[in-house]
Amino acid sequence: MTIVVMMQQRIWPVASVIETNRILTSPGAPFEMETIEVRGRPTRVYKNAHRDLRAIFDASRAWDERVFVVYEGERVTYRAHYKAASALAAKLAEDYGVLKGDRVAIAMRNFPEWPLAFWATVAIGAIAVPLNAWGTGDDLAYGLRDSGAKVAIVDEERLERLRGQPAGAHAAELIAVRTPDDRLNGAAALERLIGPQSTYDSLPDRAPPDRAIHPDDDATILYTSGTTGRPKGALGTHRNIMCNLVNITFSGARAAIRRGDPLPAPPTEQKAHLLPVPFFHVTGCHSAMIPAVVNGSKIVLMYKWNAERALELIERERVTTLSSVPSMAWQLIESPDFEKRDLSCLEGVSYGGAAAAPELARKIARLLPGKFAGQGYGATETSSVSTSNGAEDYLARPDSVGPATPGCDLRVIDADGNVLPVGAIGELEIYGGNIVKGYWNNQEATAKAFRDGWYRTGDIVRMDEDGFVYLLDRAKDMLIRGGENIYCVEIEDALLAHPDIIDAAVVGIPDRVLGELVGAVVQLKQGASLTRSAILDHLRPRIAAFKLPARIDIRAEEMPRTASGKIIKTILRKEMSGATK
Repeated sequence: MTIVVMMQQRIWPVASVIETNRILTSPGAPFEMETIEVRGRPTRVYKNAHRDLRAIFDASRAWDERVFVVYEGERVTYRAHYKAASALAAKLAEDYGVLKGDRVAIAMRNFPEWPLAFWATVAIGAIAVPLNAWGTGDDLAYGLRDSGAKVAIVDEERLERLRGQPAGAHAAELIAVRTPDDRLNGAAALERLIGPQSTYDSLPDRAPPDRAIHPDDDATILYTSGTTGRPKGALGTHRNIMCNLVNITFSGARAAIRRGDPLPAPPTEQKAHLLPVPFFHVTGCHSAMIPAVVNGSKIVLMYKWNAERALELIERERVTTLSSVPSMAWQLIESPDFEKRDLSCLEGVSYGGAAAAPELARKIARLLPGKFAGQGYGATETSSVSTSNGAEDYLARPDSVGPATPGCDLRVIDADGNVLPVGAIGELEIYGGNIVKGYWNNQEATAKAFRDGWYRTGDIVRMDEDGFVYLLDRAKDMLIRGGENIYCVEIEDALLAHPDIIDAAVVGIPDRVLGELVGAVVQLKQGASLTRSAILDHLRPRIAAFKLPARIDIRAEEMPRTASGKIIKTILRKEMSGATK
């Protein structure tokens, strides 16, 4: 499908996606690529990508006087952060015996100490293990035990959860941040090791111990946010993260070439990034925090997500970009404070981690004239972004997550692993320099999800002739009603087209005759009121009759979600199975 749009007397696009990729990745171009052998397989990589995370950390000294992190009333400069992270790296190496390849876990809220702990770990060649701060004490202990973490850097709340675990639940030595002395319970206080935040600037100006890091050395273990069973630790390398770093910068360049503009010039003024999603998630770590250090950006943190507080921070800190999930973006633009705040600093709104209704992109374009929404698609196993859709492309195809970034190859397969033709519906597989090595300590799960370097996403998609991917459903969430396949995303998008519905989830309800019935859970805007009949009347012109929900749960409260923003459908399915609405 070729889309041609007239824009102020210009035809858009002036170049196809294939031609744009060729222009930007050819020899001498900004995104030049080369093929090398990675883990015994030929892999296309970005020739000019950073080598490793240590190189990025050392280069951050260029931003010395700039503010790196803003949290409540606290501000930490790049210079203070570098000195503190270097001091902690020395302590880890010299006092705790952390060697290259050892694991250091991080379990805390989005405090300024989180990136400090991360960079101190990866700078000395150790493996950072971000743990889900929402997890129970048992969840945290499992992550420490499964990863074999030598050290865990935790905040008071996580320390308290671990305290309730039986002896021997893990073997990690604990370092506590923001924890009163009488609550340490044997853990070492970070402030005692390197000094309080107010003294970071006066710390010795020395680099961390040098461990000769190779691009294919292990860098992170990020646990997947699975909704059933124990999470799996995706083992990522420095190269994986460096590939993602370039992938996320490609969308803006592609948009410029597609509209016939010159490539964007490097910014001369500091950018500010609002980060309401967790650092421990691949988006917060790989696609927000690490790029911020590369670009010298300011990261603005929130203790807890609140749309009105976010709008206040955007105005006060002159935030230019933000990472969110679709539900956060909806809450932001639907907030009664949206029109009251000066948001002229915003250059756009980006989101990912869950399917987004097409109407979201259109509404952002209406509310922020001349600016665009953007979304990416990926997974923990792809080190974050694998496809991206933004600017005019997103408005032209708001139901797509975009084409692949140049660092990724995509294909659609059937249940037997056969590659399907363009336009066919099947499971998406991804190959590229951003694909992790596999799952830590879990050969069986690795064998199921990875074959010959390709990652099986478990997502049901179709892909058009221009390479744009349309996410239809998770393979395990697809409904089969009376032998007919029903893709939840189609119904959810139709529900979200209603102006009074701010969130929606569709699940299968067991049925003796038809196998499954369609169940829908909808969250209404504040102050809105809708009946089941009104929702069905809204849906009938938009979807086939057999896809109409048999049961609808209408609620004002938010849906249960994982830390990555995905709705936990297992909970909703249990609730709906006993519903009578």
